[in-house]
Amino acid sequence: MPPSRLQQSVIIVGANLVGLSAALCLSKHQVPTMVLGKNASISKHPHKIPEVAKDFSLMRARVESMTGKWFESTSWSDTGKTGKKPEQEPSIPKKQYSPSLGAALPQDQLEAILQAAAIERNVDIRRQHNVINVDQDHNGITVTVIDSRGTEVQIRVSYLIAADGNRSMVRKLLQIRRNGRGHMQTMRNVLFPAPLEQYMQGVLVFHDDIEYDESTLRSAINQAIGRSDLPVDIITTVGTHLFLAGDAAHTLPPSRGGYGANTGIHDADNLAWKLAAALSGKSSPELLHTYDAEGRPATLLRHDQIFARADYKVRLAKATPIGKKLDDDAMKFGQLYLSNGFIGVVDKLPRALKPDEWAGQPGTHVPHFWVDKAGETVSALWMWWLAEWGDIIIHVKRKSLVPMKHISIGKDVRFADEGSFQEALGVSETGAVLLRPNGYIAWRTTNMPADSARCLGEVLAQVAFLADSY
Repeated sequence: MPPSRLQQSVIIVGANLVGLSAALCLSKHQVPTMVLGKNASISKHPHKIPEVAKDFSLMRARVESMTGKWFESTSWSDTGKTGKKPEQEPSIPKKQYSPSLGAALPQDQLEAILQAAAIERNVDIRRQHNVINVDQDHNGITVTVIDSRGTEVQIRVSYLIAADGNRSMVRKLLQIRRNGRGHMQTMRNVLFPAPLEQYMQGVLVFHDDIEYDESTLRSAINQAIGRSDLPVDIITTVGTHLFLAGDAAHTLPPSRGGYGANTGIHDADNLAWKLAAALSGKSSPELLHTYDAEGRPATLLRHDQIFARADYKVRLAKATPIGKKLDDDAMKFGQLYLSNGFIGVVDKLPRALKPDEWAGQPGTHVPHFWVDKAGETVSALWMWWLAEWGDIIIHVKRKSLVPMKHISIGKDVRFADEGSFQEALGVSETGAVLLRPNGYIAWRTTNMPADSARCLGEVLAQVAFLADSY
């Protein structure tokens, strides 16, 4: 009996952090998506993002045990060292580059939150579905899957996102080669609940790949705590037309900056709006070529920055050149994208700076500001234009397939400082900034150009890869 067949626009293989992030990003653009996961479930943990205080400072400490002697602590991001306990660390005010504060959240808990949000947005998540074959032709891709009942199903798709981890079956089936440093170490986490509030939440990390029995694990946990009289319940141990995303594309070692997870989420965010634009016909499929052009250099920079930090610097051969360690805020919020999807980006620019140091440079993410909108304080992370551009936008929208939002500074929203918009984005009172749907600056003009409507139309045709020019 032949396998049953389904038709789908986009399939994501991998119901993990990156796969679920991609599904959420695609749902934002109204792209129907099916997510295939080989595992039956995610985790046993409670699924709520903890609130974080504004002076929150995550630290890493070297200790005899949680109850014993504390030798020294370092900032989690490897930016400094003190001899104090984390709770004694002085709080230094930092510039806020995002409307959201950070949270110390394990990946398994985050995945459950992402899954709940995806289900709420009607994403089709199918677990216990194993991909056994992938065939590509000029018209699309055929994915063969064994479903949860053991039935073979063929799914015909326009696009496939392989987000199935560092042991990606899709990558293996298509014989896509890897390069890089290869295996360096195995880190195995042991998660356990215990009444450790007076010390810290417990996560024990082994730097080996040995399957310890429960007795050995309990002994190691008691040694790490410094007490053997606390109730401990061991939950689990964890050994750490197609697009590759997340670990399937680039396996990065665990780092203090969450570079692997952040890179995968960037993959999803960058790819989703491009797939939506190509599927809807608002952009030509050439737009999708910018995914690799933008993502690969950004990923390589994150890879190199992991080895510029103390945890992995010691694993390099002495003759291996080490790049300069870049600021964490620059790496989180200020990486530069390079591709034909931007106007005004050149190779000689730095690969990462803090958002306020970029001052509106195309190829970077628009900076976060608090603004007043109808009496409410909100983050100004959306498409920005100055008021003089209103009529021009209306004219161009009549002739272009690309949807645009127009927000007038001083009318729709107000900055606390009248000149802050111009200074932060490097424009005059008549200039403008064009943002992509994911918040990256595609184009900027310092002043209003002559024949502004034609100029804007030509810019849109270039950065959105329209099939027909303006």
